[in-house]
Amino acid sequence: MQLHDLRPAEGSNKLKKRKGRGQGTGKGGTSTKGHKGDKATSGYVYRPQFEGGQNPLVRRIPKFGFKNPFRVAYQAVNLDTLQELHEDLQVNHIDAALLRKKGYITNTLPRVKVLARGEVKAALTVEAHKFSDAAKAAIEKAGGKVVVLQTQANAPQAETETAQ
Repeated sequence: MQLHDLRPAEGSNKLKKRKGRGQGTGKGGTSTKGHKGDKATSGYVYRPQFEGGQNPLVRRIPKFGFKNPFRVAYQAVNLDTLQELHEDLQVNHIDAALLRKKGYITNTLPRVKVLARGEVKAALTVEAHKFSDAAKAAIEKAGGKVVVLQTQANAPQAETETAQ
């Protein structure tokens, strides 16, 4: 057996077209890329959104709507959830850390708002960033206490004197 007798095993690999290896291959000259044009040159980068120069889809479709960059989003927690937590864990103090630990809220939105669905029968101390009026009244009616947390966004701004 000689080196020139070696062949790959039957069906192991497909012979590849050897482009750009001279005229004898039948694929020489332009290496099957045609003449001129972007795709014939080296360094061409395919961009999926490019549509051959016509106005692209992303520029043709209408634009509408508005996203307020100053919107403050809250995660809602209802009174029935607070009552359920009290019954399950026998706790009288409920805050965002406890709600997050038990899976009632996620970390995606840092602020919590308590809403008035359901009822509270126990005297609970509830810490949240916001309360609906009905929820606040229901908690206080049951003998509980409402603690409104301050954040960077809703904290009062300290006035600073400017030296002149």
